Amino acid sequence: MTRKDRIAASFDAAQDYEQAARVQRIAASELARRIAACHAPDAPLRILETGCGTGFLTRELRRLFPNAHITATDIAPRMLERLAHRMPDDSRLTLHHMDAEAPNLTGPFDLICSSLAMQWFGQRAHTLHLLASLLAPGGQMAFATLGADSFRQWRTAYAHAGVPCPMPDYPTLDTLQGEWPACGAGLWHEAEIVDVPASPLHFLRELRTIGANHTDRLPASAGQLRRVLAAAEQAGPMVVSYHVAYGLFRSNQWPGVFVTGTDTDVGKTVSAAALVHAWNAAYWKPLQSGTDDAPSDSSTLRHLAGRENLRIYPPAATFGASLSPEDAARHAHARIDPDSLALPHHDATHGPLVVEGAGGVFVPIAPDYLMIDLMVRLALPVVLVARSQLGTINHTLLSLAALRARGLHVRGVILNGPPEPIGRAAIERHGRVRILAEFPPVTPMGPDAVATLAARLPSWSDVSGPQP
Repeated sequence: MTRKDRIAASFDAAQDYEQAARVQRIAASELARRIAACHAPDAPLRILETGCGTGFLTRELRRLFPNAHITATDIAPRMLERLAHRMPDDSRLTLHHMDAEAPNLTGPFDLICSSLAMQWFGQRAHTLHLLASLLAPGGQMAFATLGADSFRQWRTAYAHAGVPCPMPDYPTLDTLQGEWPACGAGLWHEAEIVDVPASPLHFLRELRTIGANHTDRLPASAGQLRRVLAAAEQAGPMVVSYHVAYGLFRSNQWPGVFVTGTDTDVGKTVSAAALVHAWNAAYWKPLQSGTDDAPSDSSTLRHLAGRENLRIYPPAATFGASLSPEDAARHAHARIDPDSLALPHHDATHGPLVVEGAGGVFVPIAPDYLMIDLMVRLALPVVLVARSQLGTINHTLLSLAALRARGLHVRGVILNGPPEPIGRAAIERHGRVRILAEFPPVTPMGPDAVATLAARLPSWSDVSGPQP
């Protein structure tokens, strides 16, 4: 019997799962709440749930999205039978026997989700990549899984009894964060659920009742378990902490990058022009300000890129004042609606899309809405443009930290200015980031100069492929 067969058999045998799985019910409700908050006002129409069990999350999904078609899957056939019994006559529900680590569906799905099943994955990062490949452009994945420090009190009882704890080691948030696929942006948060079983023995029995007692490690013997139970009882009332990690991920709507800077006037437009030239890419500047003082970045880029049949999508909003988008809009007695800032409908067969932001990461767009919020919404990987001169280390590392704190993938940094090998090395070392290119000063700046800079850049396939 394989490991997967043993896991499936454990859950198949869990006859009283619904009654004992208190924490699973709470985690599914919380995951559903987070899914609903991210999907308002748009509702997913095609949902894939993995590890559905008896349907705690499935029922929440149906309540939230009554018109969606839900494909609920599980590795344990009897779990699917129990779900069918609890959700009869649902014409928009399909039950499918599937191992999430070897998906046999094609999609695409608007939402792929799972509550407290990921901890059973043997190859978590690989599985996330497989599932992400089933997402529609702009689709979302949402997961709840056990995180590090779960069952701390129970592990302590094993330690006091001098018995090796057979429970698996669960991942930290940093580990989970590093496993998101590079085809979008995602972020994990953790919350603690505290359960109070009637006694240590009741807790052990409930683990068995819900089929969660399977372990790849050598289980404790009967004599060892008696010592563990005695140690747990001596510690006082039984309390069990579940540290549940909730992860939300959104895939790129189109292949491309978001170009941002450590500051204004660091060379974002020249860098964007070089990227467009090197990758034969399309270009979009969502928000343009400062046209009273200089040509728009779209016009400048059209001249600099030197590409025939270049696709440039019009900005969502243009303002004359040389101010942040929020203040430039206010100066024009207008207001930017963040919901209007959607990616243009780009034909991906014509190459990637280069999106250029305004200013740096924290430039204001609207009340309580910054440039980084737009970047999260668009879910494109980021190219950060920085000056090469003194001060760049601090500015670049701060920007990288801000981007990663919001779950954004950084594909690399472009350094503009005279080469500074010490600063470059510090950014690579402390920022754990790839320097895509160093652009030296070029005069005059025009199509020929941009072509020369573009030759320094890696290919699109190199940048868009799996990252080390």
